[in-house]
Amino acid sequence: MNRGTIARSLRKRYCRERKSEDSGLGKKSVVTQDEEENTIIDIRGASIATLPYVQYEYCKLKSLSPKEPHEENLLLESIAWPQTPPLSSPHSLRKTSDPAHSSFTIIPKREGGQWHVGDKLEVLIKISDAQGNPKSSGGDVLFTRVYNTALGAGVAGQVKDYLNSAYSAAFTLLWEGSVHVEVTLVHPSEAVTELHRLNKEHPDRIFFKSQFRSGSVTETTTCNVCLRPTQQPVCNYTDLRTGEPWFCYKPKELSCDDRINNFNGGYQEKISTMEKLFKSGVNMKVSIPASGPASVIVLPKQKDANNTSVESRPSGYYYQGVWRALGGTTVHQFNTSSAITQCLKGKVVYMYGDSTIRQWFEHLITAVPGLKEINLHSAKQSGPFVALDYDNDIMVTYRCHGPPLRSNIVPTIELHYIANELDNIVGGSNTVVVIGIWAHFGTFPIEFYIRRLQSIRRAVVQLLSRAPETLIVIRTGNPKALTTFLHASTNSDWYSLQEDKVLRAVFKGINVHLVDAWEMVLAHHLPHELHPQPPIIKNMINVLLSYICPQKGD
Repeated sequence: MNRGTIARSLRKRYCRERKSEDSGLGKKSVVTQDEEENTIIDIRGASIATLPYVQYEYCKLKSLSPKEPHEENLLLESIAWPQTPPLSSPHSLRKTSDPAHSSFTIIPKREGGQWHVGDKLEVLIKISDAQGNPKSSGGDVLFTRVYNTALGAGVAGQVKDYLNSAYSAAFTLLWEGSVHVEVTLVHPSEAVTELHRLNKEHPDRIFFKSQFRSGSVTETTTCNVCLRPTQQPVCNYTDLRTGEPWFCYKPKELSCDDRINNFNGGYQEKISTMEKLFKSGVNMKVSIPASGPASVIVLPKQKDANNTSVESRPSGYYYQGVWRALGGTTVHQFNTSSAITQCLKGKVVYMYGDSTIRQWFEHLITAVPGLKEINLHSAKQSGPFVALDYDNDIMVTYRCHGPPLRSNIVPTIELHYIANELDNIVGGSNTVVVIGIWAHFGTFPIEFYIRRLQSIRRAVVQLLSRAPETLIVIRTGNPKALTTFLHASTNSDWYSLQEDKVLRAVFKGINVHLVDAWEMVLAHHLPHELHPQPPIIKNMINVLLSYICPQKGD
């Protein structure tokens, strides 16, 4: 791709976007209050629907096709969490899962003997309350890993809940030397009860705002996926192509068509009396001690040992700080700017998603001096961004996903849904599409996230149908720091864990590649963060580039 081709591509892209806007995509409408029937009126080209003013389950989404409810039910069944204890107010911590009174034990190897590479190490975890009594149910959120800091090695474990205060964690032993076990209580089961309630009763606890302007008149109103019924009319910004819902209370003087931006409006306070269940260092992301040895020594693999079954294997592990995939494409190291440039030569890379994808864009333009960002005067958080390497015919772009977005001010015209963006891509062997969407959906019912992924999947399938050689890479979510109730109630790892399971299920069987950010963060020794630190990002980029440029024999 030469400079002229890149320029023409940008012009065509711009024209397609203008054509979409002119054709009425994302057309605005107003919802006003009436009696029991929903009435459609047409005023100034905007449909006005009326809704009854009654208290009801206001955040209920409509299916877009007959097949979706069935798939949704299957997905919900696949991520169903064990029943957790009901909460009383006030609630005492004495009968709540307590890491200080819980423990884990390494289960001796069957038939005795020593541990070898390739063996399966199992750990029994017993959860007790603050009085030292075993819990009578399951549902606690536990993370486990084994590691060796000196070797820069680590791998995540798989947890099984026996629903009676007992859990087990299984690990594949993948390196020689010492292996230390770490078990972390992320949330007690009682906290899961509260997290579930918050998403059901307060999906609008993070709210958004939009500014409306016409001439010298400016107004600001609240917006969200769902708005609680009031006497105030509502502007309906549901996307006509994807069906993605979005609403704002209508300004008193201005039209729905006068909306100019979107931004994070704040957080509803006093939505819970259970903040004691989310105390850093007490019952949130706290290590559980071992009741005996917390490590084992692993010897070289035995010649006649059977391979660990694929079903029980992790997606990969760290050794000497480098991520090694288990199965699929071999991860190669792109340690120089020239290696990255050679891999991306002639490629157009479209990146769509949240700030964890923006990290990848920022990493590439830092790691590759020849990749120069064009100043589009875009907002730092949302973009859009474009970087070009003319000499090597490389173009890398980034655009944030459509609402909900917990960001600073984003112009309305820049709010694009990923599915619509994919529909405007020609695709082909030189096209790479990177998608990452998860961090802004924690406060909503999981059904909303399912619908978003379904719309993206439809667009992915269509893109691969017309251009099968297009490479599509999807980044999963990852664990993050939880230090306050606000962090947990809006971005809990429990929410992200549900999203992670759903994402994998929705795209199962589709010709897409995953970057397993979940395990890559969980297995690493660095603290969990929403935006993983540079060593982890570098490993993620190596996975991405290995998909783009697989070597012979992979």
